[in-house]
Amino acid sequence: MSHDTNTVDSRTHEGQLNKLGFWIFLTAEFALFGTLFATLLTLQHGGDYGGKMTTELFELPLVLIMTFALLISSYTCGIAIYYMRKEKQSLMMFWMILTVLLGLVFVGFEIYEFSHYASEGVTPKLSSYWSSFFILLGTHGAHVSLGIGWIICLLIQVATRGLNKFNAPKLFIVSLYWHFLDVVWIFIFTAVYMIGMVYSG
Repeated sequence: MSHDTNTVDSRTHEGQLNKLGFWIFLTAEFALFGTLFATLLTLQHGGDYGGKMTTELFELPLVLIMTFALLISSYTCGIAIYYMRKEKQSLMMFWMILTVLLGLVFVGFEIYEFSHYASEGVTPKLSSYWSSFFILLGTHGAHVSLGIGWIICLLIQVATRGLNKFNAPKLFIVSLYWHFLDVVWIFIFTAVYMIGMVYSG
């Protein structure tokens, strides 16, 4: 890998344009999740659970595992970017791969959670609340899956072409995206699981 001082400089013109485009995209994402949150909280307050209470179904230990997996993945992603700036490609890839694995743990447990609800007869058709529940969590899960695929594609680029001034800004952007998903999950954990159990308890 080249150790040119510009190798991982994200301040190139292309890098700045990519960042601008990302912040515009992120604004739209905030609007999307804000709308989904507002819908769920309104229906949650109304208590339209279709006869299936959240306290009967939420498995808090499982949700905590999912939460810790995503929180830790945000930390490992941050370490990866630190090593990227130090131009330590192998260490960057190690921590990014660990980030992907933790993301896969999160998605795997979410799929299990959804299948568990379905086995109990809880689907989006049960009530308006459960419909908003599945849409919000499913949208977040789809974004996490997209982030995993995005990181994998970038790691393949780095493995084949080396860490350079073209893929380094992309890695930085995907790290911001990953942190954004982590923040969204914290809101989901609080609003859906914690507050949800209070309303249905």
